[in-house]
Amino acid sequence: MKDYKITCCSTCDLTAEHLASIDVAFAKYHYILDGVDHKDDLFVSSTPEQFYGMIQAGAMPTTSQVTPEELIELWSPILSEGYDILHIEFSSGLSGGYQSALTAQEEIAKHYPNRKVIVVDSLCASSGYGLLVDKAAELKAGGMGLKELAAWVEDNKLRVRHWFFSTNLQHFKRGGRISGPAAAIGTLLKICPVMDVNCEGKLIIRKKVTGKKKAIKELYDQMTAQAVNGVDYSGKCYICNSLVKSDAEELAALVEAGFSKLNGKVLIENIGTVIGSHTGPGTVALFYFSDTKRGI
Repeated sequence: MKDYKITCCSTCDLTAEHLASIDVAFAKYHYILDGVDHKDDLFVSSTPEQFYGMIQAGAMPTTSQVTPEELIELWSPILSEGYDILHIEFSSGLSGGYQSALTAQEEIAKHYPNRKVIVVDSLCASSGYGLLVDKAAELKAGGMGLKELAAWVEDNKLRVRHWFFSTNLQHFKRGGRISGPAAAIGTLLKICPVMDVNCEGKLIIRKKVTGKKKAIKELYDQMTAQAVNGVDYSGKCYICNSLVKSDAEELAALVEAGFSKLNGKVLIENIGTVIGSHTGPGTVALFYFSDTKRGI
């Protein structure tokens, strides 16, 4: 009897190379730009500069989830080779993808009755979702079995912390998330909304700070207060950004200076096309594991 495979979706905001290196296959969400449906292939066929440049020029992309049929297409070759599957799905608080995965799970069981597909709602987003998938792949490589790993993901997914800030309120205004006057005042005062993902997997604004320097410090302070073992945190730390890599690098330098026991250097990634369709350019996000689980 063969082993099992882990699968996820492109909203994990890791590179295709990264996912291949940890033997994780991914399904591609969709974004629609200027009336054209594109598959989110993790910037293989485009660049962040091209995508966010179109948004800066006024484009308003929309997104759609992976369909059950697309998940079945992803899973069928894996199951036909004799593998079972642990599918870790993008947060149900931000997308209907989890329901699509459950539908696909039910349908594919009719065709592969001797194989097992376990679906877990990550309640995570972007590279926080990616951090959870990466850790799951590490535990699998260490010998953890399918059911044990699925239980571990369920038990630990709310320990993945997500902290975001945005220096660009215009996309929030265009998307109707804040009013025009609020965006104008916020831009004038250089207000940066600081957000996190709660226990329902939803993005919540927690604070409004003035200036990105304070926002960067706020994210760092949250990590020092929440990370497993505080500044002795020895896990991985991911940062992603939408066309503000210098801000991401400034935050990474702060984290690396303050957390000397990190598992490797801070990994900086791009916010992908699906998450980026909703945040626009100017966003930085920080991800790590905490001692406690996320609250409301």
